[in-house]
Amino acid sequence: MSVPNHFELLGTDGAARTGQLTTPHGVVRTPAFMPVGTAGAMKGLHWREVRDAGADIVLGNTYHLMLRPGAERIAALGGLQRFTTWNGPMLTDSGGFQVMSLAQLRKVSEKAVTFRSHIDGAAIELSPERAIEVQLLLGSDIAMQLDECVRLPAEHADIDRAMQLSLRWAERCKRAFERAPQGHMLFGIVQGGDVPELRHASARGLIELGFHGYAIGGLAVGEPQEVMLAMIEEAAPILPTDRPRYLMGVGTPEDILEAVARGIDMFDCVMPTRNGRHGVAFTKFGPVNLRNARHADDPRPLDETSDWPSTRNCSRAYLHHLIKSGETLGAMLLSEINIGYYQHMMRDMRAAIAAGTFEAFRAQTKQGWARGDIAPHASAS
Repeated sequence: MSVPNHFELLGTDGAARTGQLTTPHGVVRTPAFMPVGTAGAMKGLHWREVRDAGADIVLGNTYHLMLRPGAERIAALGGLQRFTTWNGPMLTDSGGFQVMSLAQLRKVSEKAVTFRSHIDGAAIELSPERAIEVQLLLGSDIAMQLDECVRLPAEHADIDRAMQLSLRWAERCKRAFERAPQGHMLFGIVQGGDVPELRHASARGLIELGFHGYAIGGLAVGEPQEVMLAMIEEAAPILPTDRPRYLMGVGTPEDILEAVARGIDMFDCVMPTRNGRHGVAFTKFGPVNLRNARHADDPRPLDETSDWPSTRNCSRAYLHHLIKSGETLGAMLLSEINIGYYQHMMRDMRAAIAAGTFEAFRAQTKQGWARGDIAPHASAS
């Protein structure tokens, strides 16, 4: 393979892997969950809370940042890390998914995708070359190729066309990335929808081109979980064992646990903060809806055994009050609790893989979720 490798595989337990990825802004321990700071900010959280929770790396969104405040402006201000004060490893997506899901009047051609901004309606062209240029201006440690993501279910012909186009765009992205500073990385994206042979063809085509790492895209876009897991099982074994594997846009704690069991190293999703803003906390007992009246008189915390302070110390009654009152602090606390839960789950998975006890950890974790939340407080019954 012609591109340098910055990933070290430290241990395996079955298909589950633990390792470390060295970036210009620090080391990322894997399996890793990347909290999503779409527009250069983590909704409802300060960067220090993200760091304190154990996150090594976060995600920024090329589409949103190129529209506002603009990639050239961020570059002039010292790059995305300095601009945001995160100052740690950062991955930027290519913007392709947001173009497909948010942009108005989009048109895909061999050359580029053209669209109108959802902010002001301005006409914009995003080519593979421009996607890389923007990510280099942002200064992210890991850039993603531009691809076309097709929502499932879709016709075989549409999935095939988008996969082949994504492969051709991957080659153009790799050429454009040749001027990137040393140590920065470009990941290719395996497409192919829910068609195994197309996933195989995409993975092999990307491996032939050669990338620093490989993502599996086009999943968690409407298909059932069993389809997502089946496609991981098709693609992951083909990918090089000495390169990081990233499942894009995933997902629930269960999705992540099952994907790690199938050899995935990196994840991102808006779910921890989005659910937090809507009153839902993730816990070892599964999701807990703090809007529910059962919590109104409950002095107990979400989980008294948690090592995350807000999970252990804030009463359910207080969290319920904040959410029902529309207080910003409620969304902030639940977002923080959820980021803490995700990061501690990743930490515990890394330790279990290193110890050779991942299957026991997996079973115990799923048992806790299946058991469900603790019984309502006596005064609420």
